[in-house]
Amino acid sequence: MEVESLNADPTPIEKVTVQQILDSLETLVRGLDRPPVLIGHSAGGVFVQLLLDRGFGAAGVALNSAPTEGVAVVPLTQIKAAFPVLKNPANRHRAVGLTFEQWHYAFTNTFPEEESRALYQRYAVPASGSIFWDSALATLRPGHQSTYVNYHNDDRAPLLFVSGEHDHLMPPRVQQSNARHYKSNTVTEVREFAGRPHLLPAAPGWEEVADHALDWAVSHAE
Repeated sequence: MEVESLNADPTPIEKVTVQQILDSLETLVRGLDRPPVLIGHSAGGVFVQLLLDRGFGAAGVALNSAPTEGVAVVPLTQIKAAFPVLKNPANRHRAVGLTFEQWHYAFTNTFPEEESRALYQRYAVPASGSIFWDSALATLRPGHQSTYVNYHNDDRAPLLFVSGEHDHLMPPRVQQSNARHYKSNTVTEVREFAGRPHLLPAAPGWEEVADHALDWAVSHAE
């Protein structure tokens, strides 16, 4: 069993689209000797779902996942966290950065300010606005857009949604709704971890989350 991170080849960030990332990931996974366990965080959770729907992967884990098409649950905290990107339609065609205050609210709201600032300095980079906008439009105008998956696909590999209780950007309600959309006979489960923010992989207790995700994926891998 192999575990692959979902990293696309470097491209100008303002030009990155969902389809470009998906094409790159499909090429990567096709080159492996056997189906891997797919694990992705936030937007990466969408790519896990898209890849599984296309027949890739032995099992998938979506950490604090953004929603796929048609998941219309939009909590107020999510609106506030995503507003810096979605407030201006022009942001769909450019890279968009967050201030520290915006980053803290969206990613590290459970962290002490000093630690949050350190993480901001290390990890915060402008992101492709098109990724946010594609997700928002797919929710408002469903119809086989870039984040479409077949929720009735019985051939899809098992999928686990992992959510953090205090995630502002992708709250647990989003993953719960996303999971309920799947109507196939395949395994779809949700696990919520108490007290965790959106930046789940860097939060205290990440080892527990990682162990659970990997143990679940390996035990359910097809």
